Amino acid sequence: MATQASAHSESMSLLMNYYQQPSIKVRNQLVLLNAGLVRQIAHRIGRQCAEPYQDLEQIGYLGLIRAIERFNPHQGCAFSSFAVPYIRGEVLHFLRDKSSVLKIPRRWQELQKEGEKVRQQLTAKLGRKVRDEEIAAVLNVSVSEWRETQAAEHNRQALSLDATVGQMLDCPVTLGDSLPDTREQQRQYLEEERQQLSGAISELESKTKQAIEYVYIKGLPRKEAAKRIGVSPMTVTRHLQRGVKQLSTLLHPEEPVMT
Repeated sequence: MATQASAHSESMSLLMNYYQQPSIKVRNQLVLLNAGLVRQIAHRIGRQCAEPYQDLEQIGYLGLIRAIERFNPHQGCAFSSFAVPYIRGEVLHFLRDKSSVLKIPRRWQELQKEGEKVRQQLTAKLGRKVRDEEIAAVLNVSVSEWRETQAAEHNRQALSLDATVGQMLDCPVTLGDSLPDTREQQRQYLEEERQQLSGAISELESKTKQAIEYVYIKGLPRKEAAKRIGVSPMTVTRHLQRGVKQLSTLLHPEEPVMT
């Protein structure tokens, strides 16, 4: 317990130092101190996908660095609670990008259609199975390109959810069994986005934060929000405009440049 308390104290001290005067040295120290958060999230997500753990861990560190660079120690929020959505979000965004649908070049799509026509014509003419070399010669392309075209077409075909992808004891594991629960994933995504938004709002100036919370979160009219904050409705509008711009920067920042 004493060791954990000491590590927490050291981490907060470094976070204060980094907030006041950012430096790569202090940032790297904070990364080492909080590496356990990255490993924990990488292990948890790694059990639900086929990506190598090492890749997930490396991507997670990018999220940790983002969290360190945006954390405000004066907001009263625990750094671990602030960092987890950034780490998890970075890994999930990586997986979403990796899972995009395979797109085949238009030339290959047309080549595949023409090749199938040629295959049928030659099969009827020769009365036997047609070789790739014969089809490629008629199409006036190399054999390797024709085979790449066929492989691309085959790889984008949808698999049956009943297709066996593994074995557990005496029971086969189908593709459907291995797919993640989409409802649970959606719930996790929403929670991730909620935490990121909450963390970003906590970094706003007091009255700007109040304006955002009263109008956009609680749904109060701007006149009512103005009364509660103690400013004019026009000032509330200015706070809202400023707040939306700041939130956009916090939630969708440029890649950080450290010197």
